Amino acid sequence: MAVVKHTNAEIKLLARLMRAEAEGEGKKGMLCVGNVVVNRCLARCYEFKNQKTIEAVVMKKPGGFEATSKGYFYQAARKVDIDLAKRNLNGEKFHPASYALWFYNPFGEPCRSSWWDQSLTGKYKNHCFYSPDSKSNCY
Repeated sequence: MAVVKHTNAEIKLLARLMRAEAEGEGKKGMLCVGNVVVNRCLARCYEFKNQKTIEAVVMKKPGGFEATSKGYFYQAARKVDIDLAKRNLNGEKFHPASYALWFYNPFGEPCRSSWWDQSLTGKYKNHCFYSPDSKSNCY
């Protein structure tokens, strides 16, 4: 059962974002990006508390995802990408992004210990992931 209500178009939108942000990091890297999107839909904190749809989270301006401004994002979603997006939408979690709301690529530098007042939960290939602490009441 889906943890976020969505349309077929939103499945494809999430799949395209996952591919555009992390295709070079393999399936797990893409799934980690998908976790961040789903987590933002579920969050009851920060600027995400009123963004409850995949489309609202993916297309948020400013403060959304850099990939949405690149042509690569606008390619059609492939079946493999769609299947991965469905896994995220069905609630699968992938460390270090299990509850992350943010990620970024430090381009060879070490990950910062915190980002937007959230703690580093780990790095997967080129991305550093950050989750709110339990006191934030995000979930």
